[in-house]
Amino acid sequence: MEEKEVMRLCDRVRETSMAIHKYLRWGHLEKVYENALVHRLYKAGIKLERQYPVSVYDEDGELLGQFVADLLIEGELLVELKACRNIAEEHTAQILGYLRATGLEHGMLINFGAPRLQIRKYILNRDDIREGDC
Repeated sequence: MEEKEVMRLCDRVRETSMAIHKYLRWGHLEKVYENALVHRLYKAGIKLERQYPVSVYDEDGELLGQFVADLLIEGELLVELKACRNIAEEHTAQILGYLRATGLEHGMLINFGAPRLQIRKYILNRDDIREGDC
């Protein structure tokens, strides 16, 4: 998928998240927001996988651990959802770790739990990490 297409996909996820936050507001469990986002993205014809498995390996190939990312959208965009007061450094570390482990470049961290929706977009490549608010 080209960079331009991934950015359009990010825009679609951001717009959908904003509509969900406007409707549901804050105060629900993370799973409620996940269900809402999955429902609306499916309705829009966007392909995604829920609870996407992430395996972390040592340099010699030994499996160190397995985790689950909330969503993988169109096979290119990893999305981690939160329902907390604020995005914390450990949330950022989590999404970056998932990107490194999967080899994906694009990730989004979305926090529905604050009065104002928080969305951060991450681009990870071998040379640098780019982060931005959406």
